[in-house]
Amino acid sequence: MKAIVATDRAAGTAGMRLVERPAPDTARLASLEGANYGDVVVAVHASGFTGNELEWPSTWIDRLGRDRTPSIPGHEVAGVVTALSYGTTGLSVGQRVFGLTDWTRDGTLAEYVVVEARNLAPLPGDVDFTVGAGVAMAGLTAWQGLFDHGHLLQGQSVLVHGAAGAVGSMATQLARQAGAYVIGTGRASGRQSAVDFGAHEFVDLDNDTLEDVGGVDLVFDVIGGDIQKRSAGLVRAGGTLVTVTGPPQARPADGLAIDFVVVSNRAQLGEIARRVRDGRVRTNIGSVAALDDAVAALNPTERTKGKTVIRVQGEGTYRCSARHQ
Repeated sequence: MKAIVATDRAAGTAGMRLVERPAPDTARLASLEGANYGDVVVAVHASGFTGNELEWPSTWIDRLGRDRTPSIPGHEVAGVVTALSYGTTGLSVGQRVFGLTDWTRDGTLAEYVVVEARNLAPLPGDVDFTVGAGVAMAGLTAWQGLFDHGHLLQGQSVLVHGAAGAVGSMATQLARQAGAYVIGTGRASGRQSAVDFGAHEFVDLDNDTLEDVGGVDLVFDVIGGDIQKRSAGLVRAGGTLVTVTGPPQARPADGLAIDFVVVSNRAQLGEIARRVRDGRVRTNIGSVAALDDAVAALNPTERTKGKTVIRVQGEGTYRCSARHQ
């Protein structure tokens, strides 16, 4: 199968290349002897890639600390189940699915990927695969940051950094729908996009004064650094700063600071898919490229808006294998 691999951490995305790799052994997967219980094989139709993946230790080593290069990046997937491991339940061969894959296993920039079934949710037939791949990581990150960790409630205020980006735009939409007052931040060029996604106000971090927003109940941070430190001072008593950039560098004087790593959640994916279908949630996809062009697409010569999604294969280009009983 075709796959994108990374072999050189220092080279970053520029060191990725398109190669031929062995496809998953579906017959062995389906057998009792070779089963990894709970796994399914997915024919990848669309893949998402997070810009800093090649900085994650899990891209280069497995759970036991062993080198696993050349590794296949990409952990956001939308596709069709082609095989089930022995004993797997909850999904079926031929089913459209989307979700996240394990950080320490080969990812989705390939024609096929092996995923734990629990990390996938059904993708409705009227939701395009590119949308599924584009919304999985961003949607779950926003949902978990706002509600699981930030405990956002109706009537509260939330400061969403990077509100025009893939994750920030999703957080803006979900927070607005929850009845919160949303203040988005970013570059001046992102103002209209942030407002279109639902921000009540926008702060241009290059030209406006962040502190002028006053106090907020929740800060959703995807930037870190000095912006995070300054934002901690804006959190009201009892409020929370939630970040995805690593251990917090600053804490509110009378509140919480929480960092988290997104996890796949079938129920949350299902709710996000429902909101996509009824038009309450829009994906923020900037460009779509074929797998053959993925390396170039993930190494743009100029700044791009929105998420880049890689279209891997189309309908009818894969083979399905039933589970062996």
